[in-house]
Amino acid sequence: MAEVAFPAPPPARARAATAEPGWLRVLLIGGVLALLGVLLFAPLIAVFAQALAEGAAAALASFDNPDMRAAIRLTLIVAGIAVPLNAVFGIAAAWAIAKFDFRGKAFLITFIDLPFSVSPVVAGLCFVLLFGAQGLVGAWLIEHGVKVVFATPGIVLATMFVTFPFVARELIPVMLEQGRSEEEAALTLGASGWRTFRTVTLPNIRWALLYGVLLCNARAMGEFGAVAVVSGKIRGVTATVPLQIEMLYNEYLSVAAFSLAALLAFLGLVTLALKSLLEWRYADQLAATHRH
Repeated sequence: MAEVAFPAPPPARARAATAEPGWLRVLLIGGVLALLGVLLFAPLIAVFAQALAEGAAAALASFDNPDMRAAIRLTLIVAGIAVPLNAVFGIAAAWAIAKFDFRGKAFLITFIDLPFSVSPVVAGLCFVLLFGAQGLVGAWLIEHGVKVVFATPGIVLATMFVTFPFVARELIPVMLEQGRSEEEAALTLGASGWRTFRTVTLPNIRWALLYGVLLCNARAMGEFGAVAVVSGKIRGVTATVPLQIEMLYNEYLSVAAFSLAALLAFLGLVTLALKSLLEWRYADQLAATHRH
């Protein structure tokens, strides 16, 4: 019988070059935990502590304020409009970039990343200059009874601008990695374009789509800069949850402000938990894809 040759173990020097000493690992881990504690955990704990400073009953009673309920309702409405529209846009953009070859593809990918490089305040100002009463098309819209700035449509547009890269950026790498072979096979077998998308493409991207929608929704509910410019901060009308928190805090209504902030932080924690779950499920799907 032929002897099986096993690879020789790496030399001691090579192993030592890739292994940090124990004191360095402890120092790095301790430094990261200390930084997280100062920048993340301490402010989060302070928010909930301030919200409960006068007891849970006082925190819950602060939500009886009509302006707070209006802010929560407006935030949910804006997120409910902006997130589905951005999901549709993200799917369409990822489909075009991953499944077709055309001139300007690199420009389109760069354009999708534009909200990451433009300040939200600048984006809000651009909407004011475009749709405001003295804007390019604002006067014409107002004459026809359409109000964009200082109204819900302007808040939706500003929120869509700052959040539309999230879904597309999650779907584009996945669709590029999967290629076009499965869709081409389905079309060759006689499936229509819609049926190919529904039965082939959508199941393959479902976890990435949910992950992108989750991130988009979290940003939509917490957006402040662009919304602050286009909304006018009209209490009970165009004030979203982040704007309402600022107004309550400036009026020294600390319990109400921190109670509303705690609600937003709780939603953020739920989003983080769902994000971790989707990452775990999404990693399993990618591993199964690579095995096949």
